[in-house]
Amino acid sequence: MTKRAYNFCAGPAALPEAVLQQAQKELLDWQSKGVSIMEMSHRSDEFVGVANQAEQDLRDLLSIPEHYKVLFMQGGASQQFAQIPLNFLPESSSADYIDTGIWSRKSIDEARRYGNINVAASAKKYDYFSIPGQNEWQLNKQAAYVHYTTNETIGGLQFDWIPESGDVPLVADMSSDILSRPVDVSRFGMIYAGAQKNIGPSGLVVAIVREDLLGKARASCPTMLDYKVAADNGSMYNTPPTFSWYLSGLVFKWLKEQGGVEGMAKLNFEKQRLLYEYIDKSDFYTNPISKSARSWMNIPFRLADARLEQAFLAGAQERALLNLQGHRSVGGMRASIYNAVPMAAVEALIDYMRAFEKEKA
Repeated sequence: MTKRAYNFCAGPAALPEAVLQQAQKELLDWQSKGVSIMEMSHRSDEFVGVANQAEQDLRDLLSIPEHYKVLFMQGGASQQFAQIPLNFLPESSSADYIDTGIWSRKSIDEARRYGNINVAASAKKYDYFSIPGQNEWQLNKQAAYVHYTTNETIGGLQFDWIPESGDVPLVADMSSDILSRPVDVSRFGMIYAGAQKNIGPSGLVVAIVREDLLGKARASCPTMLDYKVAADNGSMYNTPPTFSWYLSGLVFKWLKEQGGVEGMAKLNFEKQRLLYEYIDKSDFYTNPISKSARSWMNIPFRLADARLEQAFLAGAQERALLNLQGHRSVGGMRASIYNAVPMAAVEALIDYMRAFEKEKA
C-alpha cells in the first residue's frame, strides 16, 4: 500500500483517507450500477438520492433549521463575493463589511462593484494580528447585511465569537472553518463556504441561506447567480459538479462517524493547542497573532532566522510533511490542520520542528 504524506496544504486540502478509499472502490462501478458516479445523469434517481442524502447529512451535522435552504453550486467563495451583493444589496442601499485580512478585503473590493460598501471595522490598526472587538465596529442599522470572514486562511485570524447584527442579516464566509466546531446557524442570514478545505474537492461551494432572503436579486443578476433559482431547482438548474457533490457527501458521512462537529471540535482543539504550545515555548519559532484571535485551522509561523526557511521546507519535504510554505503574499510558514489532517500529522510536524531547532539553533 502506498504510504501517504501528511498534507498541510491550505487548499485544495487534505481529504479523509477513508473517503478517498471508498471513492476509489466505487470509481468504476458505483453500487453495482456498472457505471461511475461521474457518468450518471444528475437527474437520475440514483444521483438525486446521493444529493439528497448529502444535504440531509449536512443539515444533521450543523443542525440547520428547516427555514434555511442548502445549496450546492459550482464555483467557489470568490464567486460569492459578487453573487451576494447581486442577491442581497439593492442598488440604493449599502452593506457593512468587516476587514480582517486578505480574503475579507477581496470580498469588499468585489462588492464595491455593485454598491455602497461601508467598512465597519478593520484589523489594519492591529497589523492584522488581532480582530477589533465589536465595541469598535461602526455598523449601519439600515444596512442590507453585515458580512465577515470567520477565518482568514492566509493571516491565521479566526473569530471565536459570532457578531451581533440586530435585525440586519449576518453573512459569513466560513470557507476555511466550516464543520470544524459547532456553530449556531440560526444567528446567520447566510453562510457560505468553498468546499476545498473542510467539505470536499474544489469546484463546489455550499451556501446556507435563510428563506426570507431569497427572491430579492437585482434584475441585472444573471439567472445562474440567483439563489432563488438555485433553491427552486434543488441546485440543479444546470448540471452541477456531481463528483464534488458525491465526495462531499462521503465526507459528511465520515464526519458523523467521528462524532460529528462536536467530535471534530475536541480533536481540532487539541491539534491547535499542541502546535501553538510548542511555538510559544520556543525562541526559534514565532506566531504573531493575538491569542484571542488565533485560528484553529491555519497556523502561520516564522523562524527566528529567515535564512533557514528554505532549509526547513526542504527537510519537511524529505519527511513527507508537505505544503508548509506560507502564502506568497506574507511568506514564512503555515500549517493548515483542517478536519482531515490527523493528530499524527501535527505530532510529526512538531517532532520535525524540534529536531530542526536542535540542529540549527
